[in-house]
Amino acid sequence: MWMWMWVRQGLRISVGLAIGGCTTLLGLVYAAVSGLALLCVFVWPRARQTVLGVVACGARRLARLERWRLAYFLRVEIGSAYGGSRALGYLAVHWLLGALGCLVVLALLVGMGYGSLLLWGWVIFEKGNFLTNVYAAVGGMFLFFLAAQSLAGIVVLERQLAWHFLGVAPQDVLRRRIEELASSRAGVVAAVHDERRRIERDLHDGVQQRLVALGMLLGRARRGQDPERAHALLVQAHEESRQALAELREVAWRVYPTVLDEAGLRAALETVAERSSLPVRLDYGLTVEPAIPVRTVAYFVVCEAVTNAIKHANAHTIHIALTRAPATRPVPALAGPHSGALPGKPPRPAPEATNPAASGGDLALPLVLRVRITDDGSGGADPTGSGLLGLAQRAAAIDGSLRLDSPPGGPTTITAELPCA
Repeated sequence: MWMWMWVRQGLRISVGLAIGGCTTLLGLVYAAVSGLALLCVFVWPRARQTVLGVVACGARRLARLERWRLAYFLRVEIGSAYGGSRALGYLAVHWLLGALGCLVVLALLVGMGYGSLLLWGWVIFEKGNFLTNVYAAVGGMFLFFLAAQSLAGIVVLERQLAWHFLGVAPQDVLRRRIEELASSRAGVVAAVHDERRRIERDLHDGVQQRLVALGMLLGRARRGQDPERAHALLVQAHEESRQALAELREVAWRVYPTVLDEAGLRAALETVAERSSLPVRLDYGLTVEPAIPVRTVAYFVVCEAVTNAIKHANAHTIHIALTRAPATRPVPALAGPHSGALPGKPPRPAPEATNPAASGGDLALPLVLRVRITDDGSGGADPTGSGLLGLAQRAAAIDGSLRLDSPPGGPTTITAELPCA
């Protein structure tokens, strides 16, 4: 069984390298023709840009063919986030490795032919050449062994070259992933610490002060001698207890609303809209309830954005929209044309192609839950504020991203992209 698996693997790799030789010849011709075309229009900037766009488009199509060959025959998975210049560079360099792969496949076939002379050579050659057939068979088997060993080396070289020009190595992906996880973990710890401080401040400045006032009123009513005065103090104490209970419910709601688990995200957001002092329009475009971590982050993003719009933006209306849509390219949290990046978090390296059209239209972008909150306020929001930083850290903890667009004069738009699965 294992012998048959080795034979199948060797046959698959050999076919892949043979096809690679054909694509190499095609890529080499294309690179040469593209170089001549660019050389002819080098002195005309507009024509050069036009020809460069056509050349880059063709290079991406040929690179797409190479990606299919590498994935199907050599089991090398390469992403599609690369531009035309990198694809053209791959085609210009790959010809040497493609030619070497064809030579290895040819040597493998020759070695197989000579190594099997003992099986079929006696039919063609005379019996007196038996010893010659043995020598040729031994040499053929040795050549076959060397060529078979070279197949693995060619696959490694193909993988390294493709990773260099068309993608990134798995080690780099894992290293970047570890850095992102360490950064998001530190951000979550900081966000939890800030949340605890906010709850302590709300309890100390609100509920605790009202409970102290309630105790003082009850003490005065107990020590008083005038029944009417005591009755007035008890009425005031009853009102203070109602206010304290309302503020305690508000604190508990801000910590985590039970309606989020009982009735779902839509009901929780409708409650936020009802409790808001500004008109809030909610467009809920989800047909499936998100997972608990995702809907929790989405809820707090909406709450913080609505609170900021009411307190700081001088807004008149707020629009909330939730949809499932393809993810945009990875961007640093809170990055935008009118915003600042998170301090202490290096931006993720963006691919050369930033949209499907720029990379040949073959980007497989995952679906995300997109939460967009827009207000018609004065704009100029500070991306380094504790509230927005905490939201960005919450989103990063589940591999999401947060984007702020708040030019002076408004409007302010906060967009969160959270993974659906």
